[in-house]
Amino acid sequence: MATMSKPSIEPVPVLERYHVYHAEAHVLSGHIEHPIQQPIEHYGNVVLQKTRREGLFTESVGETNIEGLISFKAGHTRVSGSQLRNKTDIWGNDHSGWVTQSTSVLEGFNVIDVLTADRVVAQVSTEHPMVYGHVPKVTFLGTRFENLRIAGYPVQLELDLGFCGSKPEGDLPYLQDSGFLDRVQGQLNSMADGGGLPEVLEKQYDAKIAYIDDLRRRANGGANGDRNGYSKLQCSLVKSIGPIPIPGVRTFGNMIFIPDFGTVSLAEVEVGVGPADGGFSDNSRDGSVSETSYSNYFTVTMLNMRLGCPTSATTQAGTAKANGTTQP
Repeated sequence: MATMSKPSIEPVPVLERYHVYHAEAHVLSGHIEHPIQQPIEHYGNVVLQKTRREGLFTESVGETNIEGLISFKAGHTRVSGSQLRNKTDIWGNDHSGWVTQSTSVLEGFNVIDVLTADRVVAQVSTEHPMVYGHVPKVTFLGTRFENLRIAGYPVQLELDLGFCGSKPEGDLPYLQDSGFLDRVQGQLNSMADGGGLPEVLEKQYDAKIAYIDDLRRRANGGANGDRNGYSKLQCSLVKSIGPIPIPGVRTFGNMIFIPDFGTVSLAEVEVGVGPADGGFSDNSRDGSVSETSYSNYFTVTMLNMRLGCPTSATTQAGTAKANGTTQP
């Protein structure tokens, strides 16, 4: 009787983890509507394109004056991506992984001789783990305002650079982490508790609270891949703003309303989950990526201004974004 040999079992190959970097930064952008119609280009725009290649890219902008309305003496941006192997700090904490950093710096910033700052720095860094997980640790270390003034009066600011908190347990995205959602809601509540919110801000507050409630419901059900989809949530690194002795000036959270000038939002942060090119083609000559997956991203904008009379404009100053994705 013939003996049947057992079919051989091919070992399942272990896929090596890799990371796709992405970061963006620019110092100024927007649009002037009055007294002239003029777009404001993305000054100092620099991008670390979605790639597996480590890299460092910088851009510098010299003294710039936009029709005498908005000016700065200098600006520079920097984006980088690198892999750290066997990296531990003096406490023994493991920091091995892929680090992406984005930086935007403005010097000698001036908006219609009302809002001025010696230096504005936006900086965000993400650290994706090398061994397990896809959600990064994030830090805004380096982010700051230096000598921010309104009509010559100093603006006393306290920033909370750790507002996003530690990396959520269980590799949960930040938008599924109850601790992060609680902090954002607490920030919104403190704005509303101050009283005197304009109607437009009341509507925004109600919409944001409803959205956070929706995120909580979505985080509690469904598969990991579709709990939040391409969601995003805005918050701020501003912890407090001191009094500004100018008649009519009001503060609401991270927002400053200035009569005859407009509204300025400080140190805005957008935290989100969006599409990212996570697949990699070994045949690609430039190291670009080809397939779509999810990416956690963090964007900080230091000054988001909506100017009214006599100058009408929307402009963003000091913007830095970092994100990426790890596979498999």
